[in-house]
Parts: sequence; C-alpha cells; structure tokens
Amino acid sequence: MQPNTFLLYGANGYTGELIARLASKYNLQPILAGRRKEVIEPLATKLQLPYRIFEMNDSAALVAVLREVKVVLHAAGPFNHTAKQMIFACLLTGTHYVDINGDISVFEMIKLYHEAAKKAGIMLLPGAGFDVVPTDCVALQLKNKLPDAVALQLAFATLGGSISHGTATTVADKIGEGGSVRKAGKIIAARLGQKGMWVDFGIKKLFVMSIPWGDISTAYFTTGIPNIETYTGVSPKVYNLLKLQLLFNWLLRTNLVRNYIKKKINQRPAGPDEEQRRNATSLVWGQATNTKGKKITVRLSAPEGYTLTAHSSLIIVQKILNGNFIPGYQTPANAYGENLVMDIPGVKREVVS
Repeated sequence: MQPNTFLLYGANGYTGELIARLASKYNLQPILAGRRKEVIEPLATKLQLPYRIFEMNDSAALVAVLREVKVVLHAAGPFNHTAKQMIFACLLTGTHYVDINGDISVFEMIKLYHEAAKKAGIMLLPGAGFDVVPTDCVALQLKNKLPDAVALQLAFATLGGSISHGTATTVADKIGEGGSVRKAGKIIAARLGQKGMWVDFGIKKLFVMSIPWGDISTAYFTTGIPNIETYTGVSPKVYNLLKLQLLFNWLLRTNLVRNYIKKKINQRPAGPDEEQRRNATSLVWGQATNTKGKKITVRLSAPEGYTLTAHSSLIIVQKILNGNFIPGYQTPANAYGENLVMDIPGVKREVVS
C-alpha cells in the first residue's frame, strides 16, 4: 500500500469523478470504487488508477478493500442509504471515514458512533465538501470572535452553476418533508422557507430563505451556539410560492411525485460543465449575536460548490494520511480549525462587523 493511497467510493458519480481527476494535484492516489464497472473502468484507465467494483451491501468485499487503505472518501449518496454500511466496515477495519454528506439526519446518526470510533482509533468526518466546510469554518470564526454568542445565522448562495444528479436526487428524497432549525440546543421542525431576508454577500445582495442545511447539526457541535438557522439564495417569487407548500406537502411526499421528479433529473446533464464551474462563485455569509445584541458578521467567496468539494475533501484526506486526525466523530472546523477553508484555492474571507 502506497502512503498516499485511499479508497474513493462513488467514483462513478459526478462529484466522485471530479475528486478522482483532481487527486494527483495533492499527490494522492485513489483506488476508484463503486458498482458501475462501465463508468469506473474507463475513468481508471484514463487516469491510470487502480479500481474495484462491488456493491455497498457486499460487506465481505467492502471489508476486504478497506483493509487495503487507511482512509475512505465516501462519495456515494444518498448517504442516508449508504453511510451506515461504510461506517460499520470502517470500525471493523480501523479505516478513517470521510464523506461529502450534507444531510442533518446523517450527521446526527454518525455522531452516535463517536465512542466506537475513538476506541477503534479512527476519525469519522462527514461533511468534507461544500456541505459543510465553508459554513463550518465561518461558524467557528464567528464563535472565536464572539465567544458568548447565543444565535448563529449562516447563509450561502451560488452565482452561476447548477446541481448534480446526486444532489438533486437527495433533494427529491426530502421534498415535502419541511425544514429544521436549532433552538435552545435542540433540533426542531420548522417550515421550509419559514423565514426570508436579504443578505449582503459583498459581491451582491441576495434574497435567502431558511432551509435545513447540515450546519443545523454540525455548527452546534463545532461552536456550541444554541440557536442556529441556515439559509440559501432563492428568488423572492419562489419564496412566495413556497408559502403554499403546507397545502401540498402530502402530495410531494408520495412516491409517484418523487419518482417523477427523479425521472426528470435523469434527463438533465450530470452536473455543471467545466466552463460553468470555472465561471461560478459560491458565497457564504454568517452572523453571530450575543444576549446584548452585539453582532459579528463574516463574508466568504469561494469557487463553485463541486470544485470546492473536490479540493476540500482531498485536503482533508491528505491531512489524515499525514497523521493529522482526531479519533472519534469530528466536524471539519472542529478537527482543523477556522482556517481550513483558506487552504482551498480561490477562497477570500472578510470580517465586516
């Protein structure tokens, strides 16, 4: 086993392929893995990389491959269907687990294996991509600047770009489910788009609405701030339409509607093309408030989300392979600090108040 080798499961997906293509820039050699030989074999041949073909539910094959590596970068979602199998195998083989998940429920599930991971001497670090590296780092920076903060708002938006099949399918699986916020330290249900506001991202002022982003789970672990809301950019017209969602959530949750949406997703391009990714910009805004009403605001601009995910996940894998890890469940900023995001090419950050 080479010291720079890791397992990349889900290399057949849009984001997995981006990670595979970028790995050499970090002097890393992934073993490409997944269930679709017709996609993985040509990619492995082109990149001159080793590969393995097996189903996630083939536990014997999964364990055998994990015994070859120190780290797995899990990029095969939806993670609510795939993360647990991978984590069980990692605990058995002593393999560090990293993923690019953004689902609150998955973060909360993985957190339950904290003690088991510590005992096994491995780190479980979900959210190593755009979900949630930049927002997690902003959250920790705000906490460090305002240690007595009791409320945290995080917002993100993208100028240009689009979403991949995998991300869109994950969203489709959640459609009609509503949202979540953190209140007094507890995750509670809240209507999707319950709140809307205008945010000055620096480059542009955009309208955002509340959504159940992964930081509802992770930012609390990282900062301990008891009240957390997360937002994403959306047009005011769409926001107004979503106010009617309570009338239709029952319909949106049906398999008929979800399968129809997934069929439409599969008819679209796999994700943004190279030019779209190059020209798109990700924006992050965060604000912390204490009981006296004092506010601190941080703004961040970064590469397009999938590009950022490829860089950030590989940076984290590289750190682990170099022996830089904390056993147990970790969030990106908790493990590597508020400046982790600044290791990503093209990131700019400013404190504005």
